[in-house]
Amino acid sequence: MEGRLAEDRVVIDDPAGKELHESGWYGNIEDGKLVLELLEAVLLAERGRIEVSSAGKKMSFAELYRYAAARDPRFVARYAVYYDLRERGLPVRSGFKGSDFRVYDRGAKAGEAEKVKWIVFAANEDEPAALEQLGKAIKLAANIRALALWAVVDNDLDVTYYIINELVP
Repeated sequence: MEGRLAEDRVVIDDPAGKELHESGWYGNIEDGKLVLELLEAVLLAERGRIEVSSAGKKMSFAELYRYAAARDPRFVARYAVYYDLRERGLPVRSGFKGSDFRVYDRGAKAGEAEKVKWIVFAANEDEPAALEQLGKAIKLAANIRALALWAVVDNDLDVTYYIINELVP
């Protein structure tokens, strides 16, 4: 399946894109086309499920990865977390209100999922985390009745997840 790069997204015109969306909950259907975020497109390209073209020229996985990393300074950490969650068979959607990802129960389908299980915040181990950031994460998780996870990516791209929660004395 072939997609074309459109700045920070990849668009797949092929009708089979709808099946990719429904089976793996990748991207969103807009005007009958599958629109993927760069994270999703890079993962699918790495797995050989899609090929991406830019200006009529096919991009290798490495070229697409470098392109995405140049557009987002946090891409490497975010991709490591996204990849890890997808490898665990979890349905992952883009985050909101400052979170990086929303994760649903295993087996959740596009348009049918009711409740977010976790909200995930990706961080590089070399980046400091402000207490204000952690406080906002805890508040957001409480508001949507989800669990907040802080995903720390080390220099070997291994991911460690920490539950962040408020302790009330």
